[in-house]
Amino acid sequence: MADASIDHRHTIYAKTAAGQHEIQSRALGLSPLVRRLLLLVDGQRSGKDLEVFVAGHDVVAMFEELLAQGCIEAKATARPAAAPAAAAAKPAAPSASDDLGALPPADSRTAKELEMARNFMTNTVNNTFGHHNRISLIESIHACSTSEQLRGVYPHWVETMSSSAIGLKRLPELREKLFAVL
Repeated sequence: MADASIDHRHTIYAKTAAGQHEIQSRALGLSPLVRRLLLLVDGQRSGKDLEVFVAGHDVVAMFEELLAQGCIEAKATARPAAAPAAAAAKPAAPSASDDLGALPPADSRTAKELEMARNFMTNTVNNTFGHHNRISLIESIHACSTSEQLRGVYPHWVETMSSSAIGLKRLPELREKLFAVL
């Protein structure tokens, strides 16, 4: 059984020999998302870094499954980038989820607005990166059946859009349009 005290977001995982074998053999029958997470484990990135690749899904359960199967092991704990004194001197940059505070309650959005928001997010990703180039994000967007779930994918959408010079430049405009229906 996995250790419940593990902070998966700040733990750096590495593949075990069993994990390497699973990549080659697919003997354990891992789900596609859990397998994707296993493929991405590299001994360098923390759980927080990896969770964006399976946004909208229970990453903790996925890490626990991989740990229980012996496919990964905790290598280290990621440390905060700045010391507390330095962090106090420089205000933290607002996160994408901070943007959502100005929106009306998610349950006040109609099904049509939800569909419009999903389509908008999908179209902006496809137009910026090409069709099916960010398939995990597109899958996460379309798996959302409520505005609340879609708002959970929003930070990944912002991160993805920000990774392109064009997307970063247009992000304020796109965010404004998205918020009209999100």
